[in-house]
Amino acid sequence: MLEAQALADRYVAAWNEPDAGRRLEAIDALWAPGAASHGFGALGKLMLGSSRGNGRRAGVRFRAALNARRQRDVVAFRWEMLLVDSETVLATGLEFLVVDDEGRILVDHPFAPA
Repeated sequence: MLEAQALADRYVAAWNEPDAGRRLEAIDALWAPGAASHGFGALGKLMLGSSRGNGRRAGVRFRAALNARRQRDVVAFRWEMLLVDSETVLATGLEFLVVDDEGRILVDHPFAPA
């Protein structure tokens, strides 16, 4: 059975992965086959570029708050963007994921600060 917090932690770990090849492997492991039409394509491109725009080299890191919940095929959790080597929270957001029976993402609805 899918553990919601474990999925949230793996999702955020993909954002923090500095190596593009390993980040792509992490993204591939998170998403269900064929889910590209429901967000993987755009999110994958954003995540793949995150080491340049949002990743550790830019001085920030991400973490999942310890509040992930699952209700049937939906996993929701809050995330935080922090300064590297600090507990200073710069931004927060909400991920709302629709998952398949194996716990792989079918659809991602991110809600980030405006």
